[in-house]
Amino acid sequence: MKAPRPGSTENISVSMPSELIGALRMRTGKRGMSAYVTAAVRHQLAMDGLAEIVAAYEAEHDPLSEAEVRAAQRELFGDVQEPYASGDSAA
Repeated sequence: MKAPRPGSTENISVSMPSELIGALRMRTGKRGMSAYVTAAVRHQLAMDGLAEIVAAYEAEHDPLSEAEVRAAQRELFGDVQEPYASGDSAA
């Protein structure tokens, strides 16, 4: 199997719940869907890679403390408060 050329694209079919597709169309319009989904997949792959790095680290060392996790979040994402962070509630 040949490796794809950098920058090349490929059409795929993906199934999603109808409500997500509706929300996606409202946010992006019909023509912006591919770019939005591409950015979301890139982000998720990066997060998966970070999770793998953390798991490998914790397999050799002690688990990261909550303070270490928060410091890493600040370094990666700034001082943005995550609305779905564990243990935090906005209410």
